[in-house]
Amino acid sequence: MFKRLFIIGILLAVASWVQAQNDKDSVLVTPQTVTTVAKTDHNPTKSLLLSIIPGGGQIYNGQAWKIPIIYAALGTVGYFAYNYYSDMRMFRKEYLAIGQSGICTLPGYEGISGYYVYNYYQSNNKNFQLFTIITVAVYGLNLLDAYVFGHLYDFNVNDDLTMRIAPSVAPDFGSRMGFAPSVNLSLTF
Repeated sequence: MFKRLFIIGILLAVASWVQAQNDKDSVLVTPQTVTTVAKTDHNPTKSLLLSIIPGGGQIYNGQAWKIPIIYAALGTVGYFAYNYYSDMRMFRKEYLAIGQSGICTLPGYEGISGYYVYNYYQSNNKNFQLFTIITVAVYGLNLLDAYVFGHLYDFNVNDDLTMRIAPSVAPDFGSRMGFAPSVNLSLTF
């Protein structure tokens, strides 16, 4: 059994050595393949400051397609925050009026007790606070998006990304055989 594993290991080692001899040197640079990338004067802090007005930093970063998403998100959570705020004020005003007269006069809520009006007030107050926090979080994501993509503005993204997986043999000094089969992973970018 040991002899078979040893022979298989030697064959894998020789195969990987032969393949390594056939591979082209990836460090070889010819004058035709050298490309220079001009560093732009793109400032991430400027994109952050411009995004104080939602979408300004995205325009500066060249990502204007994000502006409708930002305004849709801010408009949606802003609408719900405003709706809950106006209902909260209405129920608070009615609860204070019930305390003086004892009668609920809100249209659609006639005849309910002050306990229920107070519960409606508390529910709308809680939802208003929640949507206010969510609005601040969405606005913060706008700022964070502009700042992060301001840093990644000069990041080179091209189609020259490759990955090659090949079997290989690695030294293993803790075993009796002295080697172990392994997988070689090569990334080129």
